[in-house]
Amino acid sequence: MTMKSGFVAIIGRPNVGKSTLLNALIGEKLSITSPKPQTTRWQILGIKTLTHAQIIYIDTPGLHQDHKRAMNRYLNRIASSVILDADVIVFMIDATRWHKEDELVLEKFKDADKPVILAINKIDLLDDKSVLLPLINNLKDKFPFSHLIPICALQDKNTHELEEEIAKLLPEGPLLFPEDQLTDKTLNFQIAEIIREKLINITEEELPYTTTVEIEQYQPGEKFTEIGAIIWVERTGQKKIIIGKAGARLKKVGIEARREIEKLIDHKVFLRLWVKVKENWTDDEKALKSLGYE
Repeated sequence: MTMKSGFVAIIGRPNVGKSTLLNALIGEKLSITSPKPQTTRWQILGIKTLTHAQIIYIDTPGLHQDHKRAMNRYLNRIASSVILDADVIVFMIDATRWHKEDELVLEKFKDADKPVILAINKIDLLDDKSVLLPLINNLKDKFPFSHLIPICALQDKNTHELEEEIAKLLPEGPLLFPEDQLTDKTLNFQIAEIIREKLINITEEELPYTTTVEIEQYQPGEKFTEIGAIIWVERTGQKKIIIGKAGARLKKVGIEARREIEKLIDHKVFLRLWVKVKENWTDDEKALKSLGYE
């Protein structure tokens, strides 16, 4: 059997389920997820090695129209650059509605000379599945997609069929990564993202976009692994909100993060969290680079 390998970009507007799809395809949690948009801030590789193909999925930040802050421009640059590098594009939309930002994403790869699969996600939210047919017919007129596949990433529906079509479109080639490797991200990165996910889900609506996490200490020990992390915010008021009354909110973040980290590393964890202020870091190119956003 001929071996195939290549990069597959999962592209879409914020909050259509790209990270959930990556996790479903890999069979493990590599990307953090949240109902809040713009959770993904990085280009994350998920490597799936089959008997006949190695598929390197690339989870990307959602492409959006907001260019006001440096962070927003950074997220759009990350997502746009992946389109150039990919061998196959999976364009992901929400089955419940076509959004103006979907049109923005579509324009990004209209001139790309590579196959594009349309993944219509969240079909579980449709009370009447018959509305899918006119949606599909309308989308066929917008772009010559290689395939149009309705899926539910959260329930892992039709993701195997999606993967089969992706594998057919990949170029022939050798393995690009060791067959037992699942991602390109370090353990410290994964730990920082776990902490950030708990922050996103526990704090108020606006706070997730002004926080980031930096691992300062990782010290394995016989009885437990000691981890120290800094949660960066933009203003003193945000620091107070994250800490909460008598430290209750920060404690909850720490407890939930520690449980998941212990599953990740299969070892007891002693987790210390500090909250620090870096003024206006999301709109400062130098500050973004200092915190690893490059």
